[in-house]
Amino acid sequence: MSYDNVIELRDLQRYYKLGAETVKALDGVDLEIRRGEYVSIVGPSGSGKTTLFNQVGGLDKPTKGSVFIDGVDISQLDAYELAWLRCRKIGYIFQSFNLIQVLTALENVSLPTVFAGTPHDEGLKKAEKLLDQVGLGERLHHRPTELSAGQQQRVAIARALANDPAIILADEPTGNLDLNTGMEIIDLLHGLNKMRGLTLVAATHDLKMIKASDRIVWMRDGVIERIERG
Repeated sequence: MSYDNVIELRDLQRYYKLGAETVKALDGVDLEIRRGEYVSIVGPSGSGKTTLFNQVGGLDKPTKGSVFIDGVDISQLDAYELAWLRCRKIGYIFQSFNLIQVLTALENVSLPTVFAGTPHDEGLKKAEKLLDQVGLGERLHHRPTELSAGQQQRVAIARALANDPAIILADEPTGNLDLNTGMEIIDLLHGLNKMRGLTLVAATHDLKMIKASDRIVWMRDGVIERIERG
């Protein structure tokens, strides 16, 4: 196991039963992602990229094989240990933003710090700083319905950074955005990746995101078809 790798997948398999049929969503995937790398997972619908994404994020357990995060096999963790790892090691960005509508931008971003046990005032100060970094310093007290789609995604990015994760997992982060706003989000993520040394893994169809990546992992039928340099 290399200490340069923050993510390692070993013979990763995930099978589902559909009636009498067994669907092999992942069929023996091996992949190493280095610390600070920007990797895009690409493939057609049903290729396994979302299943792979969920395995890396600890949102689903493999049928067989291992997922190592910072050298820890997360498939062997119990529910409490897995929740601790997801809270502190991994930040999530979703296509649909997944913001809590009744909370302000500041409250949405500070929420993960509450789960991590950060003192309230400290969590709010951190959230304010993060929102300023993503260009929303003037929108702290706006609720999601008062923000554009691009601004909501910026709030989601700030929230993903709230507990200083080693890994950011982005699931189609530009999927609900127009061309110009999508480019702004890509530039922001790329900048954070370089500035903070974050490991960024994105499941995407967006060619603009692919071009910004260090490596592109092409998937088809539950296996890695090829890996290219960005």
